[in-house]
Amino acid sequence: MAQTFSMTINGRAHQAEQMMDVVNPATGDVFAQAPRATQADLDAAVAAAQQAFPKWRAVPYEERAALMLKAGDAILANAEELTELFTAEQGRPLTLAKEEILGAGMWFKGMAQFSMPAEVVEDTDERRVEVHREPIGVVCGIVPWNFPVLLASWKMSHALLAGNTMVLKPSPYTPLTSLRVGQILNKVLPEGVLNVISGGDELGPMMTAHPGFAKISFTGSTATGKRIMEAAAKDLKRITLELGGNDACIVLPDVNVDEVAQKLFMGAFFNTAQVCVATKRLYIHDSIYDELKEKLHGLAQVMKVGNGAEADSIFGPLQNKPQFERVKAMMAGAKDRGLTLLEGGPVPDRGYFLPLTLVDNPPEDDPVVVEEAFGPLLPLLRYSDVDEVIERANNSEYGLAGAVWSSDIDKAMAVAKRLDTGTVWINQNLQTTPNTPLGGHKHSGIGVENGRDGLMEFTQPKTIFIPKV
Repeated sequence: MAQTFSMTINGRAHQAEQMMDVVNPATGDVFAQAPRATQADLDAAVAAAQQAFPKWRAVPYEERAALMLKAGDAILANAEELTELFTAEQGRPLTLAKEEILGAGMWFKGMAQFSMPAEVVEDTDERRVEVHREPIGVVCGIVPWNFPVLLASWKMSHALLAGNTMVLKPSPYTPLTSLRVGQILNKVLPEGVLNVISGGDELGPMMTAHPGFAKISFTGSTATGKRIMEAAAKDLKRITLELGGNDACIVLPDVNVDEVAQKLFMGAFFNTAQVCVATKRLYIHDSIYDELKEKLHGLAQVMKVGNGAEADSIFGPLQNKPQFERVKAMMAGAKDRGLTLLEGGPVPDRGYFLPLTLVDNPPEDDPVVVEEAFGPLLPLLRYSDVDEVIERANNSEYGLAGAVWSSDIDKAMAVAKRLDTGTVWINQNLQTTPNTPLGGHKHSGIGVENGRDGLMEFTQPKTIFIPKV
């Protein structure tokens, strides 16, 4: 019989009238059930957060920071249980799943290091002017399925530290670990401060339309982000949107191919390429294209793709059937158009598995280049001129992240400064910390998460003029 889970509302376990199935993507089988929240459940969660807000905002900042440290410790203390649950519902191999759980705990602890003193912008004989940061109210947090715990920790730690209360909604494909985290954290936090509810596709629009929220923090697709922005406009909710990307990586001709090949490979395929800031377009200089292509194809053929519960699996399945079918269709379409696909090693017949696949120098306007696959399909693209490749890399509606690889840091820096993205990595991939803001340009989002800038997104300024005479 499938295991059942409960939501957390006002510090207590809360069941819904209906349940929904949760599928293990490595098998395609239902293994658990999660609550399917109704409008009444959502109303109860919002009411609990609203009731808790006045007391929580009045808690001194230093005490809230201390509770964030305890929250982080609580997640770390339950890492083993959360890791197994994570792999079962998300699919990522256990070792890498545990890294996400540990990262979530450390994120709470990292954000607790920030302070928010009043800023003195004027101090004269006549007056003193201070800018104070105040919480906004009840925050709606909506989290995707690719990094369900880490991205939830970003939203929770920011919002709660700043003095807001929250209702968090995980993806219907990966609700279980977040529901369990909600139970764990409510042993640390006052009741009503953090409420975690789960539901089907209908729950997200119900939340974004709810008048009880003062802010929406969303991570997901650009198409959904636009709908959220439209819904938020009706009552001027504040928003932070971290959206899609089609990130370009530019490899300059002076790299050591043997040294960089595996790093480039993992920067594209980590988490089975289900990463918003993963390399989605790999631009390789003509002089090293063939050599690097062969190295990358060789890696694709030997890296094990399998059930994340198996110790030697490096890559897991696509997380859900719709995404599996979408990427599968992209691969089939590429073959139908006569493109050359370089497939990796065999994958299991059961579950949502696809081979790690490279596309050999497709046209720049082909769908495999223009569209974000969000799966193990990577176009390799030749270039010969740096100015030209920068123009090609920037010719996208997205601008989330990018990367430059070179043995000459100054050359790489010159290219990095010209990329229209919120983040650029030089000779590395997928790096972020609680101290560094992450946000997108163009259609990749509005606002930022992490760092002091990310914390400020969950506050509003109040300027106070204080006379001295």
